[in-house]
Amino acid sequence: MLHYKTYQVVEPEAPWVVFVHGAGGSSSIWFLQIKEFMRHFNVLLVDLRGHGRSKAVAGVKDDLHYNFEDITRDILEVLDSLKIEKAHFIGISLGTILIRNLSELAPERVISMVMGGAIIRLNVRAKVLVALGNAFKRFVPYMWLYRFFAWIIMPRERHKKSRLLFVNEAKKVAQKEFMRWFRLTYELTPLLRYFEEKDTAIPTLYLMGEEDHMFLPAVRYIITRHSNSFLQVIGNSGHVCNVDQPAEFNRRAIGFLQDLSSGRADASAAALGSSACLAAC
Repeated sequence: MLHYKTYQVVEPEAPWVVFVHGAGGSSSIWFLQIKEFMRHFNVLLVDLRGHGRSKAVAGVKDDLHYNFEDITRDILEVLDSLKIEKAHFIGISLGTILIRNLSELAPERVISMVMGGAIIRLNVRAKVLVALGNAFKRFVPYMWLYRFFAWIIMPRERHKKSRLLFVNEAKKVAQKEFMRWFRLTYELTPLLRYFEEKDTAIPTLYLMGEEDHMFLPAVRYIITRHSNSFLQVIGNSGHVCNVDQPAEFNRRAIGFLQDLSSGRADASAAALGSSACLAAC
């Protein structure tokens, strides 16, 4: 089972919030969120397989090939072990894909989703990066690829903290494990197309950095098609907005979840505006 850590400092019946990191990261990327969220919610952090303190799956036939369903069911296994029937889910980058997939596999477990730096669609630049990565992954050290990808996705000087955090976490991932995860890119396009076409209607807040040039345009589009989906754009922030602007990320996410937990979904929607709202700061 995945390595996980819980923070239960409020009443036992308080809602749970589950944090899901992206590829190459670990639960440590949420260190700027824990203190604020644990004032209001019970918190669960997970390390995805092969990341952080979670071991890779071994001793299983054809274990070199992961798929999104395998990885998503890892998270459900942790929920089951803790007897968490349902929760709010917060993800960053590829973690948002896993949360969205979880909402397909077990929609009854998902109260709401907060999607930070959400990956909704791969633009031309992203597809070129994936193609280059697949072409050179066996010949180029994986950390070279990861540093290059991190710089392309988070190019500005004020994104440096996020870049370094993810690169340092990626160093802890074994090369074989990196290769297993990189193979997931073959599944991305059809999976994202399916997610775009199907609306779950689960309350969803997209929190995007205004400088997230690769992924923000697709999110602007998707909220015009999906009901109960909202967008807030965080200023002076890139792809990893929970690290670039943690105070804004925390304030907006907690406000959204508190409204939903209190049964004030309409108030939450009103605060955000319409389903196509932008709240750039």
